[in-house]
Amino acid sequence: MDVPAFLALVLVVSGVWSLVVWPQFLRRVMKDPRARDAAGKATKFLTVHVVLVTVSMVLGAATAAIGIAALVS
Repeated sequence: MDVPAFLALVLVVSGVWSLVVWPQFLRRVMKDPRARDAAGKATKFLTVHVVLVTVSMVLGAATAAIGIAALVS
């Protein structure tokens, strides 16, 4: 395997890793007692983590797409 193909594969693996790991993390955050206040309303703890997971998954999808595009071209 040549270097550009290897680097593209690293991008694909990295992107897939993000898409697999972050949803699991969010499930744990959602179950955390700090995620909701006494009235059941979302706390800043939950909001910050949802934003973190969302950004990370968008970047993971973009990373995987870039890797796939590099492998295909």
